[in-house]
Amino acid sequence: MTVERDDNVLAEALAARDLSALSGLYDRYGRVSYTLAYRILGEPEAAEDVVQDAFLAAWRGAGTFRRERGNVRSWLLSIVHHRAVDVLRRRTAFRPAPLEAADHTASELDTAEEAARNVERGSVRAALETLPEAQRRTIELAYFGGYTQSELAELMGVPLGTVKGRMRIGLQKMRRVLGAVR
Repeated sequence: MTVERDDNVLAEALAARDLSALSGLYDRYGRVSYTLAYRILGEPEAAEDVVQDAFLAAWRGAGTFRRERGNVRSWLLSIVHHRAVDVLRRRTAFRPAPLEAADHTASELDTAEEAARNVERGSVRAALETLPEAQRRTIELAYFGGYTQSELAELMGVPLGTVKGRMRIGLQKMRRVLGAVR
């Protein structure tokens, strides 16, 4: 039995609420899930929490898995990735500044530069959102997750040429969108 076929059997059993299927998927993908979460978050405890949360979400949402949309590995790792990014966003959303920082006011130049950077960031985010899911995830993992193309191929369970193609086409689309904005 191939790994993908075996994964599909486990996914069906998971949807049927077979706890041993969850255990089997964790045995197979727990380590790579932890590695992904750790690379995004940089903290062992946070990565462990994300993996636990992701596998719980997979258990709860097993009925949403669609074989025609991708393989089980990609589905699980996308759950881990999204959970880790959510944690990262929550962590960076609010950082209280010390009271002494209020004494120093930014100059108009600093404010203008910051505003320009915010507009640029927003444009890049908007351009990323226009991409199909596979291209967007590939680019996000490469640029924000620090993965090499070879690592992405292994992580996503696709050939290296597919990763290269997704990145090339996705970046071309982003250039067109960003070029139209300017």
